This record gives sequence, structure tokens and C-alpha cells, in this order.
Amino acid sequence: MLKNWWKILAVLLVTYTIIEGFLGKVPAQPILHETIRNLYFHVPMWFAMMAIMLGSVVYSIKYLSSSDINHDINAAQSAHVGMLVGALGLITGSVWARYTWGAWWVADTKLNGAAITTLIYLAYFVLRGSVDEEQKRARVAAVYNIFAYVMLIVFLMILPRMNDSLHPGNGGNPGFNKYDLDSNMRMVFYPAVIGWILLAIWIVNLRVRAEKIKRNLLMNN
Repeated sequence: MLKNWWKILAVLLVTYTIIEGFLGKVPAQPILHETIRNLYFHVPMWFAMMAIMLGSVVYSIKYLSSSDINHDINAAQSAHVGMLVGALGLITGSVWARYTWGAWWVADTKLNGAAITTLIYLAYFVLRGSVDEEQKRARVAAVYNIFAYVMLIVFLMILPRMNDSLHPGNGGNPGFNKYDLDSNMRMVFYPAVIGWILLAIWIVNLRVRAEKIKRNLLMNN
């Protein structure tokens, strides 16, 4: 029980986020109105994606330095989960854009960067599937994964701050901390970030365990 405390914490924080996200009190902001509740979902999911993808690239670097196939498994499964929460971030962002900007997708630097980053990581999975030899696949994928994460930082963190963007905190726009967000929102937002990251890590662990079981079964047959 004690070693699984973080899983219990993940469930509690995500449950708390969902309940407060739909029922909690939020400040009345121009344009945003009730859609500001999406702050508890869209933004933390992107935080989770960034954290999981960072873990993926760390495992890729570990593989290149050790040739331990377990590091490659962790890198690949982390990338899968990173894409999952990233896709959820895109979906919640698109819904938010529809109600605040008037369209499901707009010509925004950060949105376009997110789309390009998604394609870059999709290419990572295509690359993995195109190489049959295990060690060669792991090496090529590890190198590409490092490139992919650098591109992620460029397209999501650097370029939006250098160009016009509708996103808060980018292109000269004030960040959410500049708005009149009351303490109630902060009491939900920060736990939401922690909760979604922990949940994503939990999913990674489950996928890694499943992949290792699958490999053992194939080796024993």
C-alpha cells in the first residue's frame, strides 16, 4: 500500500480536479466566462505531455549510453502516453478555441506548432515500425527521439514567445497569472497539474509492464 501512495494521490487529485472543474466557483472573465474551467484540463494535460516526453528522451539517452533494451521500452511507451495526453490537450484546446475564439482551429503559432510536433512524433512511431532488428531500431529511435523533443521545445515554448499568439503568456499576451484568478482556481489548478502528471506516469508504468510480459511470452514460445 505504501509503495502505491502516489497512485492513490493521482486518483484523488484527478477526481478532485474533475469535481471542482465542473462544480467549483470560477471568476467571471470577459470572453472566457465559464470556459475558464478548461484551465484545469487543457493546460495540465500539456504539462503532463511535456513531462512524459521529457522522461521518454531521458530513457533514450540512457539507452544510447548503456544499450539496455529496457530503457528503449520505457522510452517508447512514454512516447505513446505522451502522445495520448498531447492528443487530449489538442482536443480540449480545440473545444476551448471554439467557444472563445469562434473556431475549432485558428492560425495561431502555438496551435500550428502543436500540430507539427504531433506529426514529428507520429514519424517516430513510423520509424520504429520500419526497422526490424531490435538494437538497430532502438538506436535509431533514440537519436530521433532526442531530435523530436528539441523540436517540441522549439515549436511549443520558443517560437510562440517570439511571434504573435492568442495564447496567454505568448506573443506579448499576459499570462493567466496576470488575470484576476482567485485563490479558488489556484487551489485546483496546481493539484490538477500534479494529478494529470501522476496519472500519465501510472499509465506509462502499466504499458511498460505489459510490454515486458509480452516480450517474455514471445521469448518462451
